[in-house]
Amino acid sequence: MIRVAVNGYGTIGKRVADAVAAQPDMAVVGVAKTRPNYEARCAVDRGYPLYAAVPERADAFAEEGIDLAGPVEDLVAEADVIVDATPGGVGETNLPLYADHGVPALLQGGESADAVDASFNARGNFDEAVGADAVRVVSCNSTGLARLLGPLDEAYGIEKARVTLIRRGGDPSQHGRGPINDIVPNPMALPSHHGPDVQTIFPDLAIDTLALKVPVTLMHVHSVNATLESEPSAEEVRDRLAEENRLFFVEGGYGIEGTGALKEFALDAGRPRGDLWENGLWAESIGVNGRDFYCFQAIHQESDVVPENVDAIRAVLGAADAAESMATTDAALGIGEL
Repeated sequence: MIRVAVNGYGTIGKRVADAVAAQPDMAVVGVAKTRPNYEARCAVDRGYPLYAAVPERADAFAEEGIDLAGPVEDLVAEADVIVDATPGGVGETNLPLYADHGVPALLQGGESADAVDASFNARGNFDEAVGADAVRVVSCNSTGLARLLGPLDEAYGIEKARVTLIRRGGDPSQHGRGPINDIVPNPMALPSHHGPDVQTIFPDLAIDTLALKVPVTLMHVHSVNATLESEPSAEEVRDRLAEENRLFFVEGGYGIEGTGALKEFALDAGRPRGDLWENGLWAESIGVNGRDFYCFQAIHQESDVVPENVDAIRAVLGAADAAESMATTDAALGIGEL
């Protein structure tokens, strides 16, 4: 049984902990928090041993009646691998702690690619993470693009990919983020960071990205155009993409015309927290004109990297190959069953 620690029990960390707990070959040995908020209480209620991410703040937990199992150093010592889901920029500063204990670490997309041995996408470059000391699971948008562009490139070749990202302003709980009533080019200078991030998975992929931030909290949406090296039919492309378990086809008969209905569907389908771990790919939007491929896809920013973190655990430990790990992860979570 792989012993997994999660440092940072927020939007991503709590989802990763639950996904790990659902795996047949993994167990959560504990989670770490910086403060005794509602998420800390929920962690205790779920039976996860709770550790102080900042030992100097341990007294704050006691004042709120929350028992701690110890400081984060003790948590690291208990683990075979640690998932660092701390805010962007913090994970890199934690790497010396993990290295001192000889524990491989998984960072998230907000960290620098230069800080780790490899960036990671299960479908794209699983083997590059095998045996690594530090791996970075790329961001939600980069994960979604890698899942889509990888199989297209393998099947038809991609001469150039062009992606416009319509990005949510913040997660539902992030009341301090904006915009409130605006549409903001973000960044203003092109390209956005998303294309170079995808290239940490596929170095030879020609891709340009630009992004807009809009006042919603539900999901991101990608408008994708890729000039292919061959001329498949739209039907051929649909059939090829339908083979990918982590691409969920939103069929026209579903009546799901936007991300609000897609989120509601995930909730009605019984997904925990209404999570959509797969790309939500509108089937009707898939088109091919000559060598140009087009589609719209939705990316649930709170959850699509969760299965990638689970697969990265097995990768760094050499516990499975890519196909075996993805199949185990998907079966445990119910991915591909919507």
